[in-house]
Amino acid sequence: MFSHPHSRPSRFIFLALLLFTAILFPVGQTHAAAPDPAWSSKGMASTAHPLATAAAQKVLEDGGNAVDAALAAIYTLDVVTPYSEGLGGGEFWVVHWAKDGSVITIDGRESAPAAAKQNMYLDTAGAVIPGLSTYGPLAGGVPGSVAAREEALKRYGSMKRSRIMKDAISAADKGFILTPSQGAIFEAAGPYFQQYETSGAVMFKSDTTTWSVGDRFIQKDLASTLKRIAKDGGDEFYRGETAEEFARYMQEVGGIITAQDLADYTPIVREPIHGEYRGYDIYSMPPPSSGGIHLVQILNILEEWNLEQFDRYSARYYHHLGEAMEAAFADRSHFLGDPAFVNVPTEGLTSKEYAVELRSSINSLWERKVRGPGDPRMYMENPPDSLIKPSHTSHLSVIDQWGNMVALTTSVNTHFGSKVIVGSNGFFLNNTMDDFSIQPGHPNAFGLIGEQANAIRPEKRPLSSMTPTLVLKDGKPFMAIGAAGGPRIITSTLQSVVNVIDFGADIQEAISDPRIHHQWSPDYLFIDPEISPDCAKELYRLGHRVVRYDLGSVVQGVMIDPETGLYFGAADPRAGGTAAGVR
Repeated sequence: MFSHPHSRPSRFIFLALLLFTAILFPVGQTHAAAPDPAWSSKGMASTAHPLATAAAQKVLEDGGNAVDAALAAIYTLDVVTPYSEGLGGGEFWVVHWAKDGSVITIDGRESAPAAAKQNMYLDTAGAVIPGLSTYGPLAGGVPGSVAAREEALKRYGSMKRSRIMKDAISAADKGFILTPSQGAIFEAAGPYFQQYETSGAVMFKSDTTTWSVGDRFIQKDLASTLKRIAKDGGDEFYRGETAEEFARYMQEVGGIITAQDLADYTPIVREPIHGEYRGYDIYSMPPPSSGGIHLVQILNILEEWNLEQFDRYSARYYHHLGEAMEAAFADRSHFLGDPAFVNVPTEGLTSKEYAVELRSSINSLWERKVRGPGDPRMYMENPPDSLIKPSHTSHLSVIDQWGNMVALTTSVNTHFGSKVIVGSNGFFLNNTMDDFSIQPGHPNAFGLIGEQANAIRPEKRPLSSMTPTLVLKDGKPFMAIGAAGGPRIITSTLQSVVNVIDFGADIQEAISDPRIHHQWSPDYLFIDPEISPDCAKELYRLGHRVVRYDLGSVVQGVMIDPETGLYFGAADPRAGGTAAGVR
């Protein structure tokens, strides 16, 4: 970790560290060539696991559309990557329907239970109780994933639920082989599983060790739950046997999610966030996601700079990019929350005029300037009177042969969510309550801070960084993309889009490229290890507190080449996903 210079000794330590990292990461070996993207002529899917990609591919081959394929993939991901998402989590869909040219979003974000209180994670002295919002039955919100999927199926699905879920049920019932990286994730979470009997019963072998690389991981309870959902849909999850067991278990272990909370949950169809960038239409998720707003906001800042002249791997480019990220995340901490409870100044945050103000604060002479949130509300058509006066997640992307597109991001928040398997249902409960601002200024698991706009309220949906995004050109489908990785979702999706539009990269190269991340708080510029030490040194000289760090974000993207009509797809090489299409 490199700290901002405040004294001669700190600068000496930094330079010593740079010398050490120069040995580990020699200049000239920083940008390995990316493999060719997958290609096809009749559709494409990219997911975080080969079995999920195969499930989507088979649906496309059988004549299913992009929504059918996305559903097949996401239910399979529930089984094969339970540390990232599952039936006990939440998700956002962005769908482009080619028949009428429409773009909608489906909000399946978790909501706070009716019994939730703003100070529920504080002790009597008002201090945060460590771990209470991240582990155990109190950490979970009311799951929304199944409800969102049912909404997508009802609106756009062309196949029966039983067909769509076939591969997921088979993977749970018959098992699948764990990879080395999955075995490591399971092992790391082992101490948490020991605390919850239901989790240990599924996640430990008979010798009380976690399932490991090469093991066939079978989930009979989850298979039974999936079979019930395949038969009876959302009613089963929210009002049937699954809901009854959910509520019973919560009462047994001291959770506060009730049968009524489950029955009352409703997905919300929302208008997408829309922006324009260099002639492309950008559609992404609105609040309670912060992703769409800040993706468009950062693109607006970048648009007036000629990024090609900056050099794609230069300190100059990363500096300007990092400053734009800082500006957006500073605003995120102050303005963003559930729009049912907070007046989010969406129009101002995404306006080109506000971007001019933010851009002007980033000194072209290379000096850090971002220090706090701006005031986007003055750029709304009707600003509030008070201001006029002084006053680990998973993403998948699909395009089908008809030009329908889906970008879908889903999560249980951190690995295995709350670490609690919900009774005999076989799935993990999320720990999304930690995404609220449990105390103003207190960082969540990802280091993000928030204020009253994101405070806990019953039935409120916590702020998210998930950024499922669709890009259209001249009204025609061009790209579906998104990422996993907490707040790095926003910046990873952003850089992948910029790599394609500004630098002409193919989808695989765009996703494989080294990335940076800045979220304003904590005040560090995180850079991929592949970025050269010389570049890191220059960024430090410009005033950034530089941390060489494996960012852990994973992007999945698909696109159509407007010239050839061919489909291309890419999975992030940082993880074990794949892309595949129909030829």
